Order: sequence, then structure tokens, then C-alpha cells
Amino acid sequence: MPTRRRAFLILSALSLLALASFALALSAGSLKVPLPDIVAALFGRGDGAADMVVQLRLPRALAGFACGGLLALAGALMQVLLRNPLADPYVLGISGGAGVGAMFGILIGLPLLAIDGLAFAGALGAMFLVFGLAHGDGSWTQTRLLLTGVIVAAGCGALIALMLSIADEGKLHGMLFWLMGDLGQTFTWWPAALALVVALACAMPFARELNLLSRGLMQAQALGVAVGRLRYTVYLLASVATAASVTTAGSIGFVGLVVPHLVRLATGNDQRLLLPATVLAGGSLLVLADTAARTVIAPMQLPVGVLTALIGVPVFLFLLSRQPK
Repeated sequence: MPTRRRAFLILSALSLLALASFALALSAGSLKVPLPDIVAALFGRGDGAADMVVQLRLPRALAGFACGGLLALAGALMQVLLRNPLADPYVLGISGGAGVGAMFGILIGLPLLAIDGLAFAGALGAMFLVFGLAHGDGSWTQTRLLLTGVIVAAGCGALIALMLSIADEGKLHGMLFWLMGDLGQTFTWWPAALALVVALACAMPFARELNLLSRGLMQAQALGVAVGRLRYTVYLLASVATAASVTTAGSIGFVGLVVPHLVRLATGNDQRLLLPATVLAGGSLLVLADTAARTVIAPMQLPVGVLTALIGVPVFLFLLSRQPK
């Protein structure tokens, strides 16, 4: 178990990393702005250029941090729920459901707000579908939930492929960018940030019970954990967190898979520290990745999901190579 001093140091270091990622996101780009000008603009004392840059970049950075934190938190919760280190926020088909809703909205030419609404509705629909099918007659095992999620995700993938195949060429670019994850069209950051605050606040009271659940179902029940209620709560929190992130930024892979692993190596497996540390690390990673996505080949922008995958694949292979056989 982490000592309070060690937990404070870890969270302080990750908070500094988050601040550094915001500073880089606000200053780097096609137009580089010195940090003192950024600080002045944040306090309303900047010049016109700095104010304009902050107004454009700050909502995107806030949305990126919120989405990264949501994905990392959902990944950490899913890995405890399924007792599977390979579980990530998308394993239960939530992203596929959101993708079906978003692709349909783009296909028929709806405005951005309506597309976001359809994406969130699709994610919630996939969540309830997986829950209903996996629950069945009342029994619910990790294997049954995982297999149900995989099948639902496969079905959603087929529907997405169908809509891509019949879409006009003018709409394909936007559809592909959404599927690869893109923060370039994100103008409203506060729903994702609010979802992150609520999800973390709801998850933290269950941290001790999650510690027991991670040791095994029978051990948790023997120690007095209401396992059924806890699993339903974790599934709901992880699903809603994933839905909020995917609705805001599209499908961004590997954040929810790799970040909990890295944080677990640094902090241990105590959920009281792991959950907030994972949120800070995931948010910082996505802000840094999005900054790179819009600056590497500026003025062109890359989908941020491509960069997170390019970072996540070698990191995850490295983690696997360090696991005992």
C-alpha cells in the first residue's frame, strides 16, 4: 500500500506533467507563442495575437485532457472488472456503437451537434445491448461479458464498413478522421470534463473494494464485498466514461490500454492511488499527442489516434517483453 508521502509525490509529479503538457499545447504550433505571453493571455492581459491563440488552443487542450483521462480511467476500471490486463475501454463494443451513430449522422449530412448526439446514443445503446445479452438469465461471468462485447463490436464494425462503402467521397475524409480520433473539430470541452470529474468522484469511493475484487471474485465475496453491485457500478462508470470520450473526440486507441499499465508499474496496484494517477497520466499523454499531431506536419494535422497507436504499440510490446513467462 502506498504511503501518503509517496502518493502525494506521485500525484504532484503527474500534476506538474499535466501543467507542462498544457503549456506546450498552448505555446507550440504554426504560430509559436512565448510562455509569458500565454500566461498573460490566460489572466486577460495578453496582446491580440496571444489572446486569439489561447482562445483557439485552450478548449482543444482541455477536451484532449478530459478525453485522455476518461479513456485511462475506463481502461483501469475495465481491467479490474474483467481481471484481464488486455482489457481496454473499447473491448465491450462501446466505441463501435458510437461509431455507428456518428457514421450514420455524417452519412445523412447532420450538423456536428446532432452527430455527437447520435454517437452518444449509439454508445449507450451498445452498452445496454452488451449488458442485456451478457446478463441473460441472471448469470454474469467475465468471459461471457467479454465475448458478448467482442461480438457486438464486430457487428458494429460491419455496419460502419457498410456505411463507409456507400458514402460520398466528400464525406469519407470526415468519417475516417472521426474513426481514427480527431480533436480538430472539438469546440465544446466542458461535457467531457464534467463527465471526467463525475466518473472519478463516483469511482474513488469504491477503490478499496476494487482492490479486493482485483484479487479474485471469491476472495472479494469472502471479505464482504457486494460483488454484484460493484461489478454493475464499474461497468456503468467505465461505459459512460468511454461514451463521453468517444462522443467528443472519436475512437482514440491505446490510451486506455497502455496508460494503466505504465501507471501500475510506477505506483503499484492500489486503486486509491492508481485511479487519480491514471487520469492525470492519460490526460497528459493525449494532450501531448494532440500537440504533436497538429505540429509535426503543420499546417496539416494528423488524426491524434494515429499517434497514440504509434506510441502505444511499441510501449505495449515492451511491457509484454518484461512480463514473467
